[in-house]
Amino acid sequence: MAETASQGSAALAAELRDKLIAEPEVILEDRDLMRALIVANERAMGANIVDLRGIAMERLEARLDRLEDTHRSVIAAAYENLAGTNQVHRAILRMLDPVDFEEFLRNLSGEVAQILRVDCARLVLESVQPGDDPVLERLGGVLCVAEPGFVDDYLSGGREGQSRPVVLRQTLPGAATIYGAAGDWVRSEAALRLDLGKGRLPGMLALGAEDPHQFRPNQGTDLLGFFAGVFERAMRRWLA
Repeated sequence: MAETASQGSAALAAELRDKLIAEPEVILEDRDLMRALIVANERAMGANIVDLRGIAMERLEARLDRLEDTHRSVIAAAYENLAGTNQVHRAILRMLDPVDFEEFLRNLSGEVAQILRVDCARLVLESVQPGDDPVLERLGGVLCVAEPGFVDDYLSGGREGQSRPVVLRQTLPGAATIYGAAGDWVRSEAALRLDLGKGRLPGMLALGAEDPHQFRPNQGTDLLGFFAGVFERAMRRWLA
């Protein structure tokens, strides 16, 4: 019985040997198997011999791993950017659907906010007039009127200097001025400065999220800047 088992093992070994000789790429394409062969070869050479070829291969493998990680990161970033572009395009198309100004603003805090995946959307308009307009009362959930200078001060966080047109950050202590009751749970925001045309005070579009990490200063702002550009042009037509 032992002899039969030995003959079977020899036959299996011969068959495996023939297969590897016929298809050597099976070994070459298996990284773990190649590494195991190299380690076995180093052990056979002894501790006093340095295999420079093995060292070079290890470095090439490490470089290949880094290149593969970079490749995956680039592809992931490209897909994320494409998804973000499609998202903003869909939001813009939905934003341009209404033919009535009040519907336009309600749509901003409704379907447009849902498409952009934000929990709260507010339009801030600076005005020298008191905020007792009946339209403001009807649209208080999306429209906020502030004193002149509020937009730049809010965007800059109270610091001196030119404010950026798009600011991504965690919300400031005074966020309740814009978000109202939602200011208790809005934790991050995208604040977009709006140029409403010559002779008009600036405005601001605030997009708030409950997730404190949804909007971060290190994120890109190109898509939001494009969205703000379309929005302010639509506002100019309504205000005209």
